[in-house]
Amino acid sequence: MIKRNEEMKVNYIEHMRGGAGTAIRKDILGSDDMAKHSRLFSMFTLKKGCGIGEHEHKNETEYYYIISGKGIVTEKDGEKVALPGDVVITGDGESHAIRNDEDEDLVFVAVIILD
Repeated sequence: MIKRNEEMKVNYIEHMRGGAGTAIRKDILGSDDMAKHSRLFSMFTLKKGCGIGEHEHKNETEYYYIISGKGIVTEKDGEKVALPGDVVITGDGESHAIRNDEDEDLVFVAVIILD
């Protein structure tokens, strides 16, 4: 099976999880396409000044694979920079946030696997 780019739904989410601005989420797979132990497979674009607010994951792990731009990730031990090729891993019981302070768009793929 091939899912074509034009079949992927794009959502504009204002203040996602309490974050600033608009998160652009392109659903690579919808809930009907995913395996039973997964919840999300999407590509996000955050323009300058936009972010996804801090949120906790329970009984799941979220992975952000940074494609382009520079993300500021907030974790329990403070803020860190995530660059292209980096993977941000947030496991069960952990929380995180991500934002873009740069002129270049921050683009990353997010995958959530149920534990």
